[in-house]
Amino acid sequence: MDPTPASHILHSGYHHPVARSWHQIGASIHSENLMYPLFIVDDDNAVEPVASMPGVARYGVNKLAEVLKPSRRRWSVVCPPVRSPGGEKDGRGSGADHPDNAVAKAIRVIKACCPSLLVACDVCLCPHTSHGHCGILNEDQTINNPPSIARLAEVALFYARAGADVVAPSDMMDGRVAAIKSALAAAGLASRCSVLSYAAKFASGFYGPFRDAARSGPAFGDRRHYQLPPGSNGLAQRAVARDVAEGADMLMVKPGMAYLDIVRQTKDQFPQYPLFIYQVSGEYAMLHHAASQGAVDLKVVLMESLMSMRRAGEAG
Repeated sequence: MDPTPASHILHSGYHHPVARSWHQIGASIHSENLMYPLFIVDDDNAVEPVASMPGVARYGVNKLAEVLKPSRRRWSVVCPPVRSPGGEKDGRGSGADHPDNAVAKAIRVIKACCPSLLVACDVCLCPHTSHGHCGILNEDQTINNPPSIARLAEVALFYARAGADVVAPSDMMDGRVAAIKSALAAAGLASRCSVLSYAAKFASGFYGPFRDAARSGPAFGDRRHYQLPPGSNGLAQRAVARDVAEGADMLMVKPGMAYLDIVRQTKDQFPQYPLFIYQVSGEYAMLHHAASQGAVDLKVVLMESLMSMRRAGEAG
């Protein structure tokens, strides 16, 4: 006879696959929990593999219908184009809302071929600025915040007018959510375009492959003076609370796996808001490279990492 007290016998509660699923409520993974990232380039017919991210490529707009066909029920993230029109960059990121901007063209193509897809556009200046930073700079190369958030609002409005369902400011400038919400309201788009705030974005070492894909690394210095310190949780709480007060519709923590405590903290602080996690390029590449060396089973560890994010409070 088993001497284990009945109250201590746990195996009986999850011996069957269906029973196991009952213990993972809120941690299941469906297509509506995922966003499909797209890297758009100005060459309409391009397919450019990204060496640092296996299986990922940059696409021209003429390739998008084929790329998105298997994912018509998934959400789509359209990232800023790798190059500004004509290859020119300047101090204010003029290419971000240039009439020939590849993202705007991509939105129209996606809406034509996959009208049920929700299209979210990452809003940042770094791929378009000559200095590679996320805002407009003072002469001493520090961030000039007022013109930066005004410029970000212009870009967000440009994407919304092109048909974006969601604009997602990823810059971490102070006050950019309020500036974007005001611009959308003034244009009569306040109820048609959501703001997904990168509310707690950390100055992480996991972004390297993305910067390769988007060619958006800074020309000098780093982004530590406007992205959050990795060891901070108090600043993260304040940043999230600020963006909620400014009218963010949804929140994001970035990166994911190393910041699940911040995810839980944010969900506890604002349980009524949808919460997203950006599993960033370095996390993606790390899993891929480990699997390529036979160290892990890619599908198993991918699903485990995604479930851990759902368990921590992610709802996107």
